Order: sequence, then structure tokens, then C-alpha cells
Amino acid sequence: MIDEIALLRLKRAALAVLIGSVLTVGAALVLEHVYGYSPCKLCLTERLPYYAAIPLALAGLFLPERLARLALGLAAAGLLYGAGLGVYHAGAEWGFWPGPTDCGGGSANPADLGSFRDALAITRVTDCSTAALRIVGISLAGWNAVIAFVLASVAGKAALSSGRRARAAAPRR
Repeated sequence: MIDEIALLRLKRAALAVLIGSVLTVGAALVLEHVYGYSPCKLCLTERLPYYAAIPLALAGLFLPERLARLALGLAAAGLLYGAGLGVYHAGAEWGFWPGPTDCGGGSANPADLGSFRDALAITRVTDCSTAALRIVGISLAGWNAVIAFVLASVAGKAALSSGRRARAAAPRR
């Protein structure tokens, strides 16, 4: 009975991480493609842990307990890294520290000056140290840090606690 409860908690955590990651990336893509917000280099980099967490959480739903714990542990590590990126990005937006020096517009390599001018006219340069949008006073990078940390906590707690419960419930020899 204890193993079934631990497995259910593990699967529930995997589902929460999956849904949270899909909604977070989906919201970023809606802001980008529907509302025209242009992401900076750090914004795009902050999505990578979610892109990794989605298949890992899916695997956590269908794999046996031991492998599901491993998948959620990996998702937790990646999301924790993503939370750190969000903190770094939000700090750069608030001016607590400098952002990356190479954060800005596109990387077009035009063949001639005319192509360069055409590319320059349509390229929107997005600076990593300027918040595109603030919700309740917190930038999107700040919200990303919060969301990634919460999802990392859910995944990490499930990965660690279900293993402890299973070992504690096992008969001693």
C-alpha cells in the first residue's frame, strides 16, 4: 500500500511538472507570437530547462518508479538551473549586476550593405537588461525564476521522498 501511495505521489508530481512546464513555455510563445513581445537571448535560454523538463516529466508518468524518480531528479536539476538563470536575468533588469555583453539583436550576416540596411530595418533589438513586461511589479524573468524554482521543488521533493518512503517501508533483513 505504501509503495502505491509513493508511486501515485511521484506520478502526480510528474504531471504537475509537465503541466507547469507546458503552460510556462506556452505563455512565453503566446506573448512572443500573438502579442509581439520580442524575447532576448536570456529569455530564449531560460526556456531550455522547460524544453528538457517536458519529456522528462512525460517519462516520469510512464516509467517504473526508479526510472521515474531519476527523470524527475534530472528535471529538478534543470529547472533549478533555470531558476538561477531567471534570478540572473531579473537582477540584470533591475541593474543589480550587468547582463551579458552579447545580448541584443539578431545574428544576420548580410552579403552587402543594402542587405544589411534591409535587415536592420526589420530587426528588433531586445536588450537583456530591459524588462519587456512587468506583472505585479515583477518582470517575466522574475516570474520565470519563481515558476522554475517551484517546479524544481515539486520534482525534487517527489524524486527524493518517494525513494525514502520505499526504502523505509521495505522489510529489514
